[in-house]
Amino acid sequence: MFREDATLEHTNTAEPSRRDFLYLATGAVGAVGVGAVAWPFIDQMNPDASALALASIEVDISAIEVGQSITVKWRGKPVFIRQRTEKEVSEAKAVKPEDLPDPIARNLNLEANAAATDVNRSAVGKEAWLVMVGVCTHLGCVPLGEEGDFGGWFCPCHGSHYDTAGRIRKGPAPENMLIPPFQFVSDETIKIG
Repeated sequence: MFREDATLEHTNTAEPSRRDFLYLATGAVGAVGVGAVAWPFIDQMNPDASALALASIEVDISAIEVGQSITVKWRGKPVFIRQRTEKEVSEAKAVKPEDLPDPIARNLNLEANAAATDVNRSAVGKEAWLVMVGVCTHLGCVPLGEEGDFGGWFCPCHGSHYDTAGRIRKGPAPENMLIPPFQFVSDETIKIG
């Protein structure tokens, strides 16, 4: 049946067929179609213009008297801005971080492990000013100002007491209230964010 002198040549140099082209073109159109369908779903996850506009705000603090607080909204959360009295500042400075339930400052302007001293909870050279996100770190309630056992903030929902530097002193809250990124643009204006 087989001849010994017969040589079989097998070459694999066939030209691409029309079928190969149709497969590639169909795959490319399908990939573009999937991308076109997926893009609106991906794009809707981006923050809207109103959220981007609130990424940073400037607050005029010229009308805030010593011992007064205001609440502003930043990124959908309340931010307490308080010009503390000398008594409030001295009481807060007297507390040692190691005596606190949360010895970390939680100040986004400092290193993550900065101690919760009063100076690390306020602005350098502007220690009377306290700027913090007004949300209880237990379950996200909004604490009441100038309340509680330490004269700072009190969350009536579950009984968390914060001092005049916004540090947790008593109750179920695990952390001090957060200090957002902020800076003094001038003596009368604070930029948050």
